[in-house]
Amino acid sequence: MATSAAATATPEAQETPAVLGGVVAYLTVGGATKAAEFYERAFGATEVARHPVDEQGRTMHLHLYINGSSVMLCDAYPEYGHPLKEPQGVTMHLMVDDIDAWFDRAVKAGAEVILPVQVMFWGDRYGQLRDPFGVTWAMVAPA
Repeated sequence: MATSAAATATPEAQETPAVLGGVVAYLTVGGATKAAEFYERAFGATEVARHPVDEQGRTMHLHLYINGSSVMLCDAYPEYGHPLKEPQGVTMHLMVDDIDAWFDRAVKAGAEVILPVQVMFWGDRYGQLRDPFGVTWAMVAPA
């Protein structure tokens, strides 16, 4: 996985990357480092910052850019009151220009198809996937 200089610098020397978007998703997953690697393959993510991993391989913060927006990740820390919970009631929504290419890349990376891409009643092409970390991703493009 490619990492930026900011991702490999010590926290004291690390520049803070720009946060893109007005509302930023912050996902707690089982394996933030592995999730970032998956999001790179599936959604073309670029890692822009990461706190060092602890002796258990967990990181408290990882910052990605996906499709022009920031997405942030961390591992669960149950000993500090932040246990891992199954994602529910949230869907990550990607508005893309070439839904077939985006969807196919995510499936080839290991995402599970929940709803195949199809023209929806509102007129756009839309489909849903679930990533290996339990997060649901929707994609939409004009028909």
